[in-house]
Amino acid sequence: MRTTLELPDPLFARLKARAASERLTLKQLLRSYVEQGLSAAPERAGLTRSAATLPRLDGSLAIEDHQLSNATLFELLDP
Repeated sequence: MRTTLELPDPLFARLKARAASERLTLKQLLRSYVEQGLSAAPERAGLTRSAATLPRLDGSLAIEDHQLSNATLFELLDP
């Protein structure tokens, strides 16, 4: 399959220089980089956010679970 990439000139120059220094064609180098990128584990794998993982305050400023809606939080911010 063929595709077209638009790369900034400085990045293209770096790729071309790297390909030449490794005695590869630009096509071989780009294919290698794409394969490496797809084989690598995603950086954010396993990271999920929920209200249960947010920091909690105790004391007079504490927010109860039922107050965690956007509307309630905006009410708390606007006295």
